[in-house]
Amino acid sequence: MHVTAVSPAQSLPVYRAEHVTVTHGANEGDRLSVMEELVLDDIYGLDAAASPARLSVITHGDGSFEIGADTALGRPGAALHLDCVLSLMSPDGQTTDALVLVEVDGDGFVAAIYLLPLAPLQTRMDYTLVGMDRDGARQKLAQVACVSFTRGTHITMASGAQLPIEELAVGDRVLTRDDGVQQVRWIGRSTVRAQGAFAPILIRARVLNNENDLLVSPDHRLFVYQRRDEIGAGQSEILVKARHLVNGESVVVQEGGFVEYFQILFDRHHIIYAEGIAAESMLIDPRTRPALPRELLEKVSPLLDRHGAEGEHGVDVGRALLDRPDAIALLKRASTR
Repeated sequence: MHVTAVSPAQSLPVYRAEHVTVTHGANEGDRLSVMEELVLDDIYGLDAAASPARLSVITHGDGSFEIGADTALGRPGAALHLDCVLSLMSPDGQTTDALVLVEVDGDGFVAAIYLLPLAPLQTRMDYTLVGMDRDGARQKLAQVACVSFTRGTHITMASGAQLPIEELAVGDRVLTRDDGVQQVRWIGRSTVRAQGAFAPILIRARVLNNENDLLVSPDHRLFVYQRRDEIGAGQSEILVKARHLVNGESVVVQEGGFVEYFQILFDRHHIIYAEGIAAESMLIDPRTRPALPRELLEKVSPLLDRHGAEGEHGVDVGRALLDRPDAIALLKRASTR
């Protein structure tokens, strides 16, 4: 199956290994390490002064990783290894999954180790290592990259009807912006804690001409057609990640409790309509491919060639162009003028 040769860089908020140390247990005093050196039931703590920093990760078509040029941690271009997923239990019994990533130098030696928690970690809190797994690590990272809608989101069908996403079924006919009516190939769903990398982004009603509140995963891209290039993207058709629009008022991170996520897959990557505005369907690229069931990949692999060609739906707008207080107003005005 051919997929995009290189996926877009993904920014991950990680901690350096030296900020995550064993406070009690067999490895007391040691910092976080690779799976072979970890011991179950060791208790870890996060340094009081620790704060996450951005690690830019590029996934290649063969599944290998490297550090991207715009990273805040690590050496750009260095190889990156996804070591394992850990399960850390806090005193109240809640479990947090976290990924261990290893930066490798030119001679193949460990240069640095990073921890990507999939829900926030607290300082001055004991975390007991209750599980570690290598096989499930890629699927966990893929789930972070998947674009997802939430329960209750209304999708525009071929008939024009607005159907809640949880009522969609394989074979249903959905209206797409780019290729008319298309049939749903697969629908994924999962329930996760609405924290950290999985906390959804709430775009309040009418902020971007959406009819109702729209709640999506952080990296979900919205499509905007600019009648005038208000933000300086150099192109009328643009894709904007939901997390880049967060302003604490009309677009906010909605943390707390659990969130039920849904992914809609077609034979190609499409722009569909959710709560009346254009948003992308699931894109299969090197990052997200491990999130699909193996039997589905084997079944549909001939159909997914060039599933998401670069630039097919417009230019991907980075945070730099949106880091201004009037960004949302500009996008709304650009799409209605």
